[in-house]
Amino acid sequence: MRSSDPSKLPPFGPKSEYVNVIIETPKGSPYKYKLDEDSGMFVLDKAMPIGQRFPFDFGFVPSTKGEDGDPIDVLVIMDAPTFPGCLIHAKLLGVIEAKQTEGKKVERNDRIIAIPLEVSSGRPPAGAIKRLTSEVVRDISKFFIAYNELQGRSFRVLRHAGAARAAKLIRDSLLEKLA
Repeated sequence: MRSSDPSKLPPFGPKSEYVNVIIETPKGSPYKYKLDEDSGMFVLDKAMPIGQRFPFDFGFVPSTKGEDGDPIDVLVIMDAPTFPGCLIHAKLLGVIEAKQTEGKKVERNDRIIAIPLEVSSGRPPAGAIKRLTSEVVRDISKFFIAYNELQGRSFRVLRHAGAARAAKLIRDSLLEKLA
């Protein structure tokens, strides 16, 4: 019997051709949603600070756990929003490695960046960006710095890196390795 719990899906597709991403919060949303592991439903986590909306679909890589105790975060760059619970096969573009501070608690809270792949062709949709530009990284970094600041936290970018580093961070966070 297959599990209907999206957090239990494998992180990578066959032969690591893509990474699985479960969307929690759609692009443009003024609300942040998250998967409630007990019910398997997506729940309203909080309202975004006034004037803020997610710049891209925001979700997680299933079967992973980051230093913050949550699955590894992913932003999926696409033109239109999807919906909470949407499974996206994604191509990794890179990662923004960062430290998040709240009070005296400091932890890594990296942001993987990816683009969707069409299921039928296994290719990015027409018009999808092919590489991560410094402008996109800068804009995403500014969003997370402001988002955290408005919630009384600090988000400090350590560096950004390419797809190989993003894949390594995902592999290092696999739950089966942590058990």
